[in-house]
This record gives sequence, structure tokens and C-alpha cells, in this order.
Amino acid sequence: MSYSLARHLRHLSTAAAASSATTAAAFSSISVSRAKTKLQSEFDPDRALEIYSSVSNDYTSPLASRYAQDLTVRRLAKCRRFDDIESLIESHKNDPKITQEPYFSTLIRSYGIAGMFQHALRTFEQMEEIGTPRSSISFNALLTACNQSKLFDQVPKLFDEIPKKYGILPDKVSYGILVKAYCESGLTDQAFAVLKEMGEKGVEITAITFTTILDALYKLGQSDKAEKVWHEMKKKGCLDVGAYNVKIMFVHAGGPENVKALIDEMNNAGLKPDTISYNYLMTSYCQRGMMDEAKKVYAGLKETGRHPNAATYRSLIYYSCRNGDFGTGYKVFKQSVYRRKIPDFGTLKHLVEGLAQKKKTRGDAKGLIRTVKKKFPANFLNAWRKVEEDLGLAGSNSSTAADASSSTAAAAADRVQEVTS
Repeated sequence: MSYSLARHLRHLSTAAAASSATTAAAFSSISVSRAKTKLQSEFDPDRALEIYSSVSNDYTSPLASRYAQDLTVRRLAKCRRFDDIESLIESHKNDPKITQEPYFSTLIRSYGIAGMFQHALRTFEQMEEIGTPRSSISFNALLTACNQSKLFDQVPKLFDEIPKKYGILPDKVSYGILVKAYCESGLTDQAFAVLKEMGEKGVEITAITFTTILDALYKLGQSDKAEKVWHEMKKKGCLDVGAYNVKIMFVHAGGPENVKALIDEMNNAGLKPDTISYNYLMTSYCQRGMMDEAKKVYAGLKETGRHPNAATYRSLIYYSCRNGDFGTGYKVFKQSVYRRKIPDFGTLKHLVEGLAQKKKTRGDAKGLIRTVKKKFPANFLNAWRKVEEDLGLAGSNSSTAADASSSTAAAAADRVQEVTS
């Protein structure tokens, strides 16, 4: 990242400017991978900007820093810092790499992530002026930005007008994005019409495009049509883990045996079920009160080469609390802190309320709140303070072993971050 961009980012806000000297020492020229790791657990928008501004200029591909850029934009968008987003993205247009279409396309995508589609469209229209060539790469970025901005009804219009105006030939990805727009709008008949058009034009229908329609049909309750798509995918040999997970999502409410059967089918087909697959199995057990079986799935993730994600922890904590097992919920919470995959406010509020019911676990409740107040975005602090007050947990200076254990979990998470970054 250029010096001029780093300087620009440090002055995007008063808070960022005030801490620029400290930031330079803390984050001087870090790698993209380290920045990504830090940004995943950093919710303060000014801090996120500082981390991003310190990314080393020595990356080999314009796509290498895209994830870090996307995370930064998400943090800003969540706080409705749209002026800062515009300043960030516009500053990239002075980079020498701006004439490279893949690099340029990341800027269009970022505006889409922020829901700023008119900015994305304006940026796309500037390509000729800047001297960046257009192809399906930037066209697909524009269509994606439109979908990300929830303007699904505009995608078909763009798909029709942009290729004619700029002489762009839509590719299989372009058609897939169009299918997604129709599916998000619940217009599956139009999505099937696109598949027919792709077949007539000899455009490959990818597994992702099939899976998009499959997902939409299941969500609309059109399981018969979904099964036809499934068999078509099977015939074409394009069933993958994503497609299986969509089907598992649909059948898991029917019981864990349905999920286990599909996981076995995946293994027999040479596919490796992922964390999402096992999350559905675990949740299916939880929904039937089979918590011991659910815990076995959770414990067995490591054996399968998978790691729990935030949804894993959220489900197990939620159902542990529903079953009155707040002790297990608290243990899982500490593991989520260690892995930097802390669940949402609603799930943890339920856990805190349960822990606060008994004198011997009130210390755990206070320790949990102290930890999450450090880890959650600043806009959640008032909500946690209110929980403290409502449960009578605020204002106590007493120290308990449970408080210490929660602090240790948070400290351990910080050490893991240092080692793995």
C-alpha cells in the first residue's frame, strides 16, 4: 500500500489521526495475512482503518489484499461511515495498479459491500477515462455490487444494457450472478429461463449456479422442483460440498439420521464434509434434546480436520442454555473466546441471565460481560451495561476465581492471535 494512501487513511477521522503515531509503531508494514487476522476481530472502524493502512506494499496480486479491504469496508459500513468508505476507495484510484482491471474491480466490489451501488456504477463508468480495459471481470464486479446492494431488480437491466453499450460478452459467472438476482427476488421461473438460454448459447452452467437455484427452491418450499435440480446436478457430476450443505439445511429439521445419511453419501463420493455440514448434524441433535450426541459431534470436529466456527459455538451455547446447562454453555463460551469466534449478543445475553441466577456462577456472568465488552463493537457497550444493571451485576469490585478464568480466556485468545498471525 502506498505511503500517500496510508497517510490519507490516518486522517479519515479525528480519532484515527490522534492515534496515528501509536499505530505506526504497532502496525508498521504488516503482511496482508496478518492484517486479515487482526481485522477479523477488530470492530472499531478507526482501528480497522489503521490496520489496513499499515499493510505492506509487497503483495503480488491485486486480489491478495481484497479480503482485508472488504473487511475494513464492512466495519465502516456497519457504523454508517460512508464518507470514510468513499475516501478510502477513491484514494486507490491514484495507485499505479488502477489500470489493471482485476485491481479496479475490487473497488467496484467494495462499493457494493457498502451498499453504495451508485458509487460502484460511477466507478465502472470511469474506466475508460482512467485507461482501464473493460471485460467480463469488471462487468461481473458491477453485477455483484448490484446484488450486494439488494437491488436485485436492476441486475437484469444491467445484464441487458451494459454488454451492448461496452461490447462485453457475459461469461458463465455473469449468468450465475443474474440467476442469483432472480432467485433472491423469488423469481425461479426466470432463473430457469436463464439456464435454458445458457444451454442454447453453450455457456457452462456451474455448480454454484445450480446450487443457487437449489437453495432458492428449498427456501420457497418447492422441494419437488429442487429434487429435479438435484438429480440434474448428479447426472452432470457437479454435486459439491456446497450443494450437499444446501440439501442438508433443508433435511436437518427432519432428524439427525437424514443429515448423517447425506454426510455418509458425501464421504462415499469422495467429498469431505465441512464445518457447516457438521454444524447441521449437531444442531439436529440439539433440537431433539440429544445433547450428549451433539457434544460428540462438537468434540469430533478436530478429528475430521475441521474447526468450530461462530455458528458452532452459537448453536451449542444456545441449546445448552435452553436445557438449563449453563455450565456447559460457559465452557463453550470460553472456547469461543480462545478461537476468536464469539457468538452474537442475543445468545450470550441468554447465557449471562442463566449464570446470574445462582450465586456460585454470578462471578462467571460478570467475567463473561467483562470479556465481551472488550471484544464486541463499541455500539454494544450500552446494551451490555444495561444487562449488568438489570441483573444486579454492575458496580461490584469483588474479584472471583470465575472472573479470573474468563480474563484468562481472553488473554489466551490474545496470545493465540500473536502466534497465528
